[in-house]
Amino acid sequence: MSEVDVPDSHPRYESLLTRHRIEEGVEKGITSRQGLIAQGRGEAFDYLLGERTIDSAEGAERAAAAHLLLADHPVLSVNGNVAALVPAEIVELAEVTDADLEVNLFNRTEERIEAIAEHLREHGAGEVKGLTADGRIPGLDHERAKVDADGIGDADVVVVPLEDGDRAEALGEMGKTEIVVDLNPLSRSAQVGTVPIVDNVIRAVPNITAHARELQGQPETELRTIVDEFDPDTALEAAERAIRDGDVDIGEQ
Repeated sequence: MSEVDVPDSHPRYESLLTRHRIEEGVEKGITSRQGLIAQGRGEAFDYLLGERTIDSAEGAERAAAAHLLLADHPVLSVNGNVAALVPAEIVELAEVTDADLEVNLFNRTEERIEAIAEHLREHGAGEVKGLTADGRIPGLDHERAKVDADGIGDADVVVVPLEDGDRAEALGEMGKTEIVVDLNPLSRSAQVGTVPIVDNVIRAVPNITAHARELQGQPETELRTIVDEFDPDTALEAAERAIRDGDVDIGEQ
């Protein structure tokens, strides 16, 4: 099934497209098979959230944009699912916020790293980091510990969508500001993130970009006010409440 086979009038249009993109990512060698499981888990949480950006997530996305614009060296971490789902969108976010793109994988092979880097280049990226892997995140003994020393290793702000909890925690212990995109507000990644965004990555990344465009050129004092006023605990509580109470209009599914 290709994207054109799904009519936009279908009530599950967006969901079917994302499933197709993950499936295609596996076929291209971009996404691991485990990524299929992760996608299904995330889709279940998105369903409970009403498949929309709730108000608390919108606030988190605005705070994320402010953090990126204030950063000295922002980096966007890209794994297989991110590359499959939002390649052009993550490239655009990097351009708007002057951030580096770095590929980082749990199931890491040089072939997959290069395939993802090339996929991002096909969607407009210039330099893509992740191949050098001359740095390491302390405290991790798997492949996601490998980073570029002049990329994630040197970053002050890192966007880590669809992140492993142990690496999110380790990055935080390095003193980095972490912007996490995770549909499960109870996940370790969301719990340890500086800015947890409980939203689908296909909505979150474009939303952060839109906020960044809006905030460009604003005084640093205004950006810092946005950052200071954001409370991660309040955002997570709001997301959990939306899921538990079902206080959303799921509509026709």
